[in-house]
Amino acid sequence: MKLFAHAHATHPDWRMALALSAAQIEAQRADPGGAHITQPTLGWVYLSDHYAPHANELLDELRRRWPGVAWVGAVGVGIAANGVEYFDEPALALMLSELPREQFRVFSGAAPLHGSAGFAASTALVHADPGATDLAELIAEMSDRTATGYLFGGLASARTQALHIADGVFDGGLSGVAFSRDVALVSRVTQGCQPVGPARLITQGERNIVTQLDGEAALDCLLRDLKVDPGEPRDALPQLRQTLVGLSDSRDDLMARPGQFGTDTRVRHLVGIDPQQRGVAVSDSVEPGMHLAFCRRSTEAARRDLVRICSEIREELEPEAMPRETALALQQGPDGHGAPHAARRMAGALYVSCAGRGGPHFGAPSAELAIVRRALGDVPLVGFFAAGEIARHHLYGYTGVLTVFTTPA
Repeated sequence: MKLFAHAHATHPDWRMALALSAAQIEAQRADPGGAHITQPTLGWVYLSDHYAPHANELLDELRRRWPGVAWVGAVGVGIAANGVEYFDEPALALMLSELPREQFRVFSGAAPLHGSAGFAASTALVHADPGATDLAELIAEMSDRTATGYLFGGLASARTQALHIADGVFDGGLSGVAFSRDVALVSRVTQGCQPVGPARLITQGERNIVTQLDGEAALDCLLRDLKVDPGEPRDALPQLRQTLVGLSDSRDDLMARPGQFGTDTRVRHLVGIDPQQRGVAVSDSVEPGMHLAFCRRSTEAARRDLVRICSEIREELEPEAMPRETALALQQGPDGHGAPHAARRMAGALYVSCAGRGGPHFGAPSAELAIVRRALGDVPLVGFFAAGEIARHHLYGYTGVLTVFTTPA
């Protein structure tokens, strides 16, 4: 598999941003070294919500420039590219691959995956409308349609129209592209929150109200974790506004290691307290037997965990033993200017991060994607900042989902 071609640009006029991006892609395809794709078949397009009213025109222009390419993507309040983030400005990011057409299927409400006779889905990239009804059920159903059950992607985010693209422009429901077992990829979830107390068993609760944890009043557990006087819970309101909840079906899944959430933990908002029942309300359905830990967003924990998943991917894909000059080339590329080295087996990557993360949360503009670039290397990458992130059959919040498409060993 050749390196994917990728580009990004910002401009008040979407036509100019697309023209600038197209020029970058064509320059890569014309590279005499022949490292990048030459006959594109599948493309990704992520556009900021400034361009959302022109999504149909933009898709038409993509088809005109690259006939025969299948396109998937979404609108976001922020757009991600290799080492760059665009927030609150008109921008787009493109990536093109030349995966064999029999190895993927684009799906949507207009072209459902179950209608693809003769195609066996192994994994799938999913984009969805955050306002879709029964979203969790739709994600679970799509997961069941794949052999591995593994989905990756996110919910479109916008101040205007939260649209998603799959050979058409859609609102409502979900769409994306499914891949056969022949498409090799590695995907990881990075958490952005840190527990402020231990993992506890929900022993009493229904709907979105938790009344007991480990047999004790849930509100008392919360106030103790926050070191607040239980006799004056309302005095804790400033701290409560910064407190979130990590939920999991298993205690082992909740904590990967002390002080760090596991990848199956879903972070949800703490939406209220009930001083009479000594309970807490969360923005998700709960039931006895689930596990819960109170948490807060943590920039330092998010940085560490992002570096961790990038390092895990690199370790999985880079050869265990290689000459020293090749190891150095992995950092700079064969020409010394940052082009990805073939030994790394990374053809391209997608990164979907929470709209509440991004550079400002990490301390500076583009800081989050700069961390990815330093830790993962100079790999073709696009993505967006979502209203919720999808991995496996879960819908997450405050996380990042990094997926790398790999070349054969």
